[in-house]
Amino acid sequence: MNCLKPIRFTGAILFTAIMGVVFGVVFAAPASAQDVPDLGPKPRLVIKPMESHIGNITGHAAAAKSDYRRYCAGCHGDYGDSNGENAVWLDPKPRDFTIATFKCRSTPTGTLPLDEDIFNTIARGLTNSNMPVWSSFTKQQRADLVAYIKIFSPRWEKEKAGDPIKIPAEPPITMESISHGKALFTKLECWKCHGPHGEGDGPSAATLTDSKDNPIRPYNFAAGKGDSRFKCGNTNEDIYKIFMTGLDGTPMPSFADVIQPNDAWDLVHFLRTLQVDRHSKENEVLSAAHGVIPPYVDKNPPPAAAPPADNKPPGGAN
Repeated sequence: MNCLKPIRFTGAILFTAIMGVVFGVVFAAPASAQDVPDLGPKPRLVIKPMESHIGNITGHAAAAKSDYRRYCAGCHGDYGDSNGENAVWLDPKPRDFTIATFKCRSTPTGTLPLDEDIFNTIARGLTNSNMPVWSSFTKQQRADLVAYIKIFSPRWEKEKAGDPIKIPAEPPITMESISHGKALFTKLECWKCHGPHGEGDGPSAATLTDSKDNPIRPYNFAAGKGDSRFKCGNTNEDIYKIFMTGLDGTPMPSFADVIQPNDAWDLVHFLRTLQVDRHSKENEVLSAAHGVIPPYVDKNPPPAAAPPADNKPPGGAN
């Protein structure tokens, strides 16, 4: 029996070592300060002296405190974090102002919007969402609210708004333009989200989420009637801006580095034909062609590649 003692002794050592590791993990030193969240009640909201500038109107954050709490906090939350008391019932979710990511902008993707962009969004509302049209506000009230929204994210203190994109004049609406837009809709694979008929039912539609992992639906072009509009406006210029700026926080990217300005206008003209019940110049052109969009023929195809060299020496000698 004495031969078992070394084995028992070794087992005791191993057991002690294992338990030391276990207790070491359980009673490890606290995580570094940067890993520990701020515990306890939220600190009182500080209304920073932020301003907005829209034309000759200057908005002041402090002046919008009452309006924000009365009209906006129920959805967007007292702290602008989209956690208002009504937010749980809303789909899509309210905008989270703490990350300063905005869909409707006239500035390049990834940049802050102009004050005027937010100013216009408040007045226009966001179609297919619970953000209503706040046309009852005066221009000064809207300007003050823009300034108030800017208190929620430090980005407004560190960054400037992006430079607005340049929008060239819209070319004539022709069947050739519509045909090219259809070709681009295919080439850029827009149909994978928006569907072949623009009904928001493409093969990828059910998998889409926004930057906060909330499900998001592609726009259904065909659902609108004569007064249908897009999330960021109702003019052709508004649609153009969506292509070239993207809808930040959503799967809709910017195509500014992918297509030329005239290409974007052609895509605009084609998308209007997907709004089958809308009275538009595009649908008039399509109707005149008996509803048929012909295949696009590129009048300026890329030059043909040079034939490969035959590696024969000069003079034709073998």
